[in-house]
Amino acid sequence: MKTSANLFGGLDLLSSAVVILDTDGRITYANAAAEHLFETSVRALANQRLDALFLNGEHLTEVFHEAVQHRFADKRLDLTLERAGRESLQVHVIVTALDSPDTPVLIELRENVQQLKLDREERLLDQSQANKELIRNLAHEIKNPLGGIRGAAQLLEFELPERDAKELREYTQVIIKEADRLQTLVDRLLAPHRRPHIVGDVNIHEVCERVRSLIVAEFPHGLTIKRDYDLSVPEFRGDKEQLIQAVLNIAHNAAQALSERIKNGDAVLTLQTRVARQVTLAKVRYRLALDLHIIDNGPGIPPEIQDRIFYPLVSGTEGGSGLGLTLAQTFVQQHMGVIECESRPGCTDFRILIPLP
Repeated sequence: MKTSANLFGGLDLLSSAVVILDTDGRITYANAAAEHLFETSVRALANQRLDALFLNGEHLTEVFHEAVQHRFADKRLDLTLERAGRESLQVHVIVTALDSPDTPVLIELRENVQQLKLDREERLLDQSQANKELIRNLAHEIKNPLGGIRGAAQLLEFELPERDAKELREYTQVIIKEADRLQTLVDRLLAPHRRPHIVGDVNIHEVCERVRSLIVAEFPHGLTIKRDYDLSVPEFRGDKEQLIQAVLNIAHNAAQALSERIKNGDAVLTLQTRVARQVTLAKVRYRLALDLHIIDNGPGIPPEIQDRIFYPLVSGTEGGSGLGLTLAQTFVQQHMGVIECESRPGCTDFRILIPLP
């Protein structure tokens, strides 16, 4: 590996993973990007068979033998490489036959980020549709008996004996208040399906400014809200009130997550707008799209719920209803858009993409 490293050191400058194999298919050289892609050190990769790194490595074995036999100069293919205990790799593979008897094959692997993104969006849309049906059915099932429970509690309160009314009314009030609380929750669950979609011209910066004023009113001290606007973003047709609610739900969650930093006075929430070009949303290609980021410098979303944050009733804050992000995703999807999220300690970035005219 040391000699190979000297010969091929320039390959470390590439962003794509490169491995060079000997006649037995063992790795004689791997660049830094390969180390990162395989999540294994160069030392550990040395002299390993490339196909042994994956559960379905026979695909690589086949093209390796074809390259050794010089059936092609180079060959390109897309593969899903399965790994034990880790996520599969979606990669575009370029196999090149070399004129070297000791190292006859060079393989370049590029992670297929676009395919990963499409798969993630498809899963998100399917889950969102299932969530909508579940929420609608569940909300109606809860709503119907709630009125009866509340009404029965009120009638019971009227019938209480005068001598015990004061003491027993405490219990009937618990029933009434809890019924009202559940009613509010049900109304929030049904809100996206009840509210009419009022379409008009939307200026996204007016939306952001409205959200900013509401957040500042609730968190007047310790929180800095930065605005990084691209004023060239055009207006588009949409429901302004729905988008205000979507952005507000995300920004409010971010502000709540920043509670410790707000106490220290160094909490930062950033609203950033850009225009994205050639964007694919729900398998449809758009020339232009709104690219809105809501970024905070908080502790990040707990890893155990990062894949489920848009599911209903999943919350990362104590006492949260777990509906804010679900409703936000629903409102954005009604605009043919999507919400994505990347989170790590110190930076959580919610990205809203909506097609532009």
